[in-house]
Amino acid sequence: MSGTIPIRRILLIRPSALGDVCRSVPVLASLRATWPHADIHWLVQDSFREAIEFHPLLDGVVPFRRNLFRGGRLSPMRWRLWLRWLMNIGRGQWDLVLDCQGLARTGLMTWATRAPIRVGDRAAREGAWLAYNQMASVETDVHEVDRMLAVALAAGATIAADASLYPGPHARTWWRGHPSGLSTSRYAVLATTSRWLSKAWPRSHWVELASAMREVGMDTVVLPGSQYEQPEVGHTADAMRATGIKVEDLSGRTSIAQLMAVIEGAAITVSNDSAPLHMAVGLGGRCLGLFGPTDPAVVGPWGLPEQALRAPLIEGAPHHYRDARIGDSIMRRLAVDQVAHRVAELIRGWDV
Repeated sequence: MSGTIPIRRILLIRPSALGDVCRSVPVLASLRATWPHADIHWLVQDSFREAIEFHPLLDGVVPFRRNLFRGGRLSPMRWRLWLRWLMNIGRGQWDLVLDCQGLARTGLMTWATRAPIRVGDRAAREGAWLAYNQMASVETDVHEVDRMLAVALAAGATIAADASLYPGPHARTWWRGHPSGLSTSRYAVLATTSRWLSKAWPRSHWVELASAMREVGMDTVVLPGSQYEQPEVGHTADAMRATGIKVEDLSGRTSIAQLMAVIEGAAITVSNDSAPLHMAVGLGGRCLGLFGPTDPAVVGPWGLPEQALRAPLIEGAPHHYRDARIGDSIMRRLAVDQVAHRVAELIRGWDV
């Protein structure tokens, strides 16, 4: 269908989560490669817009104020705001819309655009597929990025394997002028937190890894984290400092764009299965992901399978990341020596 309708305005729908937004950039690159003169916009959660708004291939951002619409089932006023917002999307005169999230909320957004071409995954959940008039058949257990690229293929796009991210000039200037002076130093970013305990490498392991970083010429580590993760990151920073490691605790002190600038300048980013890892993929690819209950073949650093380590699973034992019984028991099986050895291999290889 996209071959018979002029494609002038395109909307990419991927509101959340932050890591998923970052790894959706290859879809944007593919759309731009196929329709170089189209006006391409991205519908994204307003709190995540900095992850993509400075991308040179993007013409504009449609912010989704998710917090404003929370509780809509209970508040008639919020229902009215939600409907008014959907109606505004429908005034965008979109020719092509891609739903790269595939949930009821994004399906409704897709339908509300009134675009003549609305593309999504045939297996989209919560009935989202009802909003599409063109569907992608995606293989199971493929990487999440490849799943989204299958939607782009179904829309008629030619795939461009480019995951590059751009922090923007203001964030880079902020980091160059940061009081720590680290922008001109050699440092590692250690993303020690995770929303899910089951995905989190234990604090004691991170402290040992920070000490081991000295063997590859780094005695300074930077710890990112959200405002809500500040207490946890602070305890980790204190434990590292007690071993003589220099630590810059940036938890709760950076915007998304500023965090991207920090990661961009790092010698390596070591991360749990969380957003900083997917940022690092698009900011030079100098990263190592640590996995346990989640499969790096599906959610790992895209295009960099050798830059992921997974803790061994025990046959018959629970291993779904949402299972509260797991705690951090799986991640504890990922040995510090194994991670430190792989970090050293990667850094030495990049330094050649």
